Amino acid sequence: MLTLYISLFWTFFQIGLFGFGGGYAMISMIQGEVVTHHHWMTMGQFTDIVAVSQMTPGPIGINSATYVGYTALTNAGYAWYWGVLGSIMATMAVVLPSLILMILISRFLMAYRHHPVVEQVFTGLRPAVVGLLIAAALCLMSADNFSTPTENPWQFCISIAIFCFAFLSATIYKMNPIRIICLCGVAGLALL
Repeated sequence: MLTLYISLFWTFFQIGLFGFGGGYAMISMIQGEVVTHHHWMTMGQFTDIVAVSQMTPGPIGINSATYVGYTALTNAGYAWYWGVLGSIMATMAVVLPSLILMILISRFLMAYRHHPVVEQVFTGLRPAVVGLLIAAALCLMSADNFSTPTENPWQFCISIAIFCFAFLSATIYKMNPIRIICLCGVAGLALL
């Protein structure tokens, strides 16, 4: 159990350290570590965690770490209270690098923010953040979320229709995200 806690802490510490761009940019990193590398949960469970993390208040990266910490321990067969400790461990680990970096950077950034090297670093980080956001979107476009035309054609068609509705509502019609989530949830409940 101790090795699982250490592995959980180290994994989320690294995600917090290199997760530039916020929680959505961290999703693909979390998925790669939690589902692919460590096998702490299935892709279906991870998708559920992302959905719940988006609906609950707070940053999605921190919410995901909290849920993953709990699920990793309970999936390993430990009692719920060890899962709560896993949640605390993963949450603290993902927040700790940002806390340390913000304390250090806040002292120096204001003095050197117009320095060419600092400006070039931030210019280089912008495309990386966009790439991480695209990777997060692509990692959620899987057969676990959309099914496949051969496996379940009805679920596949409805999932594509709900995706297109949400995309068009957000980008073209600028609909309120809460309304989009509610409408898509009702459509999923009624049709799937």
